[in-house]
Amino acid sequence: MRVKTDRSLSEKVFIIFVYAFTGVFALICLLPFWLVLINSFATEITMKQHGYQLIPKDFSLSAYQFLLEGRQVFSSYVVSTTVTVGGTVLALLLTSMYAYVLAHPKVKYRNILSFLTYFTMIFGAGLVGFYILIANWLGLKDSLWALILPYMLNPFFAFIMVSFFRTLPYEINEAATVDGANDLTIFFKIIIPISKPVIATVGLFYALQYWNDFFLALLFIDNYKLHPLQMMIRQLISSINISAYVGGSQTTYTQPLPTYGVQLATVCLTIGPIIFLYPFIQRFFVKGITIGALKG
Repeated sequence: MRVKTDRSLSEKVFIIFVYAFTGVFALICLLPFWLVLINSFATEITMKQHGYQLIPKDFSLSAYQFLLEGRQVFSSYVVSTTVTVGGTVLALLLTSMYAYVLAHPKVKYRNILSFLTYFTMIFGAGLVGFYILIANWLGLKDSLWALILPYMLNPFFAFIMVSFFRTLPYEINEAATVDGANDLTIFFKIIIPISKPVIATVGLFYALQYWNDFFLALLFIDNYKLHPLQMMIRQLISSINISAYVGGSQTTYTQPLPTYGVQLATVCLTIGPIIFLYPFIQRFFVKGITIGALKG
């Protein structure tokens, strides 16, 4: 018996509509990125006269030249990279271990710990208590630890990992225990290797959180040399004397200051690493979200 595989006219029209709608939506999402990227190469006069353009009339590298001649962009890049890499690794280690404890059926007080974790998602200590804890009690003001420590355990990310760990058969733990493995050996040599999807997913979330954050720097970092890139963008937008902030006293830039171009160029330099990171973990990202959502 021959199975009919030809699509009807209505199905073909629907498929064409879906592809067209998806393409238009993708272009709309891409438009802001294109405007920021292409106008970062526009001259300052063009920006002031014509604003944002799809294709500027005059191109210039003055904004990037100004940024790269200064010292602040390199200093902020080092801070953001250090905080993102170090914070993501430490946060993944702490969150995965804590989530494994919450998901383990033999842990006696896992329900109490789960409630306390969920409670922190609803109620917080407030900004004043948070500042006193980090700046006064822990003494982390003007320290990179002030940018890392507060985000090392996110309750929502922990529950994502808990959902994933609960999908793993507990017989794996029992078999490893019979072979003489302890809890640390089971976790690092068995659980972690088979949990790459959720680790990559949560790792991307943590990396984005650390890379895009400026709030902690605004609260706890007074030394501009420790400003991350996001704080640098904020300062460029709100600062009157951009030259002194970006270049310091050693800048050799003598042309008229490309104010708008510097802001756009800084945004391009900031989002670049995250855009290049995502393709490497994309295949883990969707799988981690899907598997973690199968069981609560």
